[in-house]
Amino acid sequence: MADLLLEVGLEEIPARMIAAAEAELTRRVSDLLLRERMLERAPAPDGAGADTSAPLPGVVSYSTPRRLAVSIQGVLIRQPDSEELLTGPSWKVAFRDGEPTAAALAFLKKAGVDRSALAKITTPKGEYVSATVHRPGRSAQDLLRERLPGEIAALSWPKSMYWRPGKPEHFVRPVQWLLCLLEEAVIPLEFAGVRAGKLTFGHRILHGSAPVSIARPADYSAALQAAFVLAEAAARRHRIRKALDAATRTVPGARWREDEPLLEQVTHLTEWPTAVLGRFEDEYLALPEEVLVTVMRDHQKYFAIEDEGGRLSPCFLAVLNTEVDAQGLAIIRHGNERVLRARFNDARFFWNHDQKVPLTARVEMLRTVTFQKTLGSYYDKTEINLRVARSFASAAAARGIILDHAALEKAVLLAKTDLTTDLVKEFTELQGIIGGLYARAQGLGETVAQAISAQYIPASADDPIPASPEAQILGLADRMATIVEMFAIGLEPSGSKDPFALRRAGNGVIKILAESGLPLELMAVRQMASEQSSRPESTTSTDSLALFLKDRLDFYLREMRGYAYDVVNAVLAAGVSSVPDAVARAQALTAVRGSSDMIAISTAFKRIKNIL
Repeated sequence: MADLLLEVGLEEIPARMIAAAEAELTRRVSDLLLRERMLERAPAPDGAGADTSAPLPGVVSYSTPRRLAVSIQGVLIRQPDSEELLTGPSWKVAFRDGEPTAAALAFLKKAGVDRSALAKITTPKGEYVSATVHRPGRSAQDLLRERLPGEIAALSWPKSMYWRPGKPEHFVRPVQWLLCLLEEAVIPLEFAGVRAGKLTFGHRILHGSAPVSIARPADYSAALQAAFVLAEAAARRHRIRKALDAATRTVPGARWREDEPLLEQVTHLTEWPTAVLGRFEDEYLALPEEVLVTVMRDHQKYFAIEDEGGRLSPCFLAVLNTEVDAQGLAIIRHGNERVLRARFNDARFFWNHDQKVPLTARVEMLRTVTFQKTLGSYYDKTEINLRVARSFASAAAARGIILDHAALEKAVLLAKTDLTTDLVKEFTELQGIIGGLYARAQGLGETVAQAISAQYIPASADDPIPASPEAQILGLADRMATIVEMFAIGLEPSGSKDPFALRRAGNGVIKILAESGLPLELMAVRQMASEQSSRPESTTSTDSLALFLKDRLDFYLREMRGYAYDVVNAVLAAGVSSVPDAVARAQALTAVRGSSDMIAISTAFKRIKNIL
């Protein structure tokens, strides 16, 4: 047996794409080896065969911005020989008067055997011609040279590119080098005009352009580390955490704010990470914390620092992809502080400038902001949201929900006005949050401010729903109005295409209805939104929308709440009145599904159903 190492060297890959590509390359190479019988899975505990769900031992994946790699231990040097029983045409068709027919001759040619190898087998369908074919195993060198390029080419990317004129291959970035070793032997595979060897490359700055020779797969990680590259993402993540902790300890009583998505991003932006602590003036703390953190996190990839009370400190942490002496670190720190100061100055200017035009005066400005070319502007969208929100509020109030109707209407009216502000144009990820901050600063009331700020949550399965009923109804009205209007003009999601994120909007509707306590039924919500729409529904769009909402409820029960597929199917087949009712039914059915009473009842029901 031998160790296999495959590395694909590239120009810098976008950080958001690296983790998925690393996992896919590892899976593809492992599956290839298993499929070709060059790697064995561990047997299942009961000896019933290979455990296909168990992770393969001795498999290590690597990734940096410039490489994807996988190392696998225990690869056979040669495939084992195999015997395969091939079944051909029926015996009656294969022979006439004892002589082979054209069908039999074709089977002989396909199987690569002579007439003496033919045998008769009896199956439930009758007697057939068969032949046992002996297939000699191929060498790992030949097989991997032939098959690995196809596995590399099959990697899926959100975006890819062509870079060789007239050549068919496309990839996320141009391939710069390939490394492929089976123990000490090079597998000379070729992809995108690049032939594999035993050379890789270290850190572009700290090591330079000199290649790094890898003698055998076991040396890969250590050789790259000597060239200032930590090839394992987990090792870089650990190094970054230690560097952030060490830098933060220089500020008494401070701690860096945990941010797992940002940590993941900087892990995939670096090969040899270090950290530097920077500072900014206290005067910038007068800006809202959301603005400051967004500038640091989303625009500069900086970690925020907070004091013991959780308040933002006038410091930040930047993760570098290099290692420098004290003088160089001081220069880098100064440069990062200058850039952040300029960003904060921009944010402060926009904040002050936007305040000159209150949100209430910005409603008319929404006429110039397009929502969708057929559906009109955000002013038109706001009018529909208002009508839908009033319907939802009336239905909720009729069932005992206490609402501040005036605050709700004001929140719905002003919800989209921050789209006209300079701060949102500069920091689009703060849409909604800026509107809430401006509403609070302009004295429009805490209920209005909270509802505007929370209008886009939940944005994912992990997000909480809005806290107040006013914010919940605003979020429901905005999403349902969008869904109904889009379906009315034929823009429902199709396959993997969902350009207006209607599935995410539908998930938000279901999650709010399930967890808010609002006494609103799913189909009643759809009906109320449709009645207030500016476009009448067709029968087709009505049916499609009902099916769409049922599908989102199915997704919520399975993926967000974790109920089994047969439990969810049973719940939905019984009809859905409200989302909390569907959740309660799924919970009750899950609790009793394995009981003896349930088994007896279901058996009796099945017999009755079959008789009927």
